[in-house]
Amino acid sequence: MDKLPRYRTGKPALDQRIADLIDEAALTADTDLTFEMVVSALRLGLEDVDRADLKLVNAALKELRYAFHVFAPYRGVPKCTIFGSARIKPGDPAYECAKQFGAEMAERDWMVMTGAGPGIMAAGLEGAGAENSFGINIMLPFEASANEVIADDPKLINFRYFFTRKVTFMKESQGYAILPGGFGTMDEAFELLTLMQTGKTFLAPVVLLDPVGSTYWERWRQFVVDELLGDGLISEADMGLIHITNNVTDAADEISRFYRNYHSSRAVGQRLVMRMQNELSDDVIATLNDEFGDIIEEGQIERIDATDSEIRDDDHIDLHRIAFRFNRHGYARLRLLVDAINA
Repeated sequence: MDKLPRYRTGKPALDQRIADLIDEAALTADTDLTFEMVVSALRLGLEDVDRADLKLVNAALKELRYAFHVFAPYRGVPKCTIFGSARIKPGDPAYECAKQFGAEMAERDWMVMTGAGPGIMAAGLEGAGAENSFGINIMLPFEASANEVIADDPKLINFRYFFTRKVTFMKESQGYAILPGGFGTMDEAFELLTLMQTGKTFLAPVVLLDPVGSTYWERWRQFVVDELLGDGLISEADMGLIHITNNVTDAADEISRFYRNYHSSRAVGQRLVMRMQNELSDDVIATLNDEFGDIIEEGQIERIDATDSEIRDDDHIDLHRIAFRFNRHGYARLRLLVDAINA
């Protein structure tokens, strides 16, 4: 390494040995980050951290490394996560709904991700087929085995910790379909919405899918409107983060439509850069500036070329772009801006 990062062990000789080790491994990309991870591991030991804490960090790092490895060959394939109850039995309307949804997403050349357990999870994978599926399993004493669709597939990942499992879902998914479920499903739904509302994960389409005849999500929505929106605990725009339907095709359309023109976003300096397949006209950009001025901190929405940071990272530099000074708290409104870009 030509230059050591500022984050070090505090022992110059040891820091140099880490750098020499990285050189010996012939690493050429992101060596600064590898250096810092090794430093963190050694500092945990030097600071006499409790063994239980070391085991947690060790297991978490290994789980995430393995997950990155499994997903790496499928980076260019869009993936949709299906959440829902493990207690739903085959033949139940919700089971059949999840199965049909998995099949529809596979037909649209998407892959499906679920928790790999029984119920809704098994149904979604069954519909998509093992070749189009990932199993993101959590090892629990009462629900430890993956369902038979994904049990022997190399795209099955077993997690010890919920938090590493959730990171994987959020990192790898471009869309979410949530069917009826219990505490776990509520946890996943509310955490997902919280992360999007606060900008801690990428914006993505979230569909709350009910089987025909079910009132699960409509009653949930009524609670949210009455108790959260009614008391000012969320904003009206936050309701735009979700789409409720009991039509499987509509659910699949909602998820794929999100990427009809919009592709992705990235913060570059003080601006938010939004990438898309097709260039927006002057009239459309003017309309966006009029309609979404409340989330523009300064200046206006404008077309730009790929930034130096994106070019350096080879980050979709072929796509069209707009950029603006986003106020960093109107993420629900930003979700509506994506809809406008796609309109």
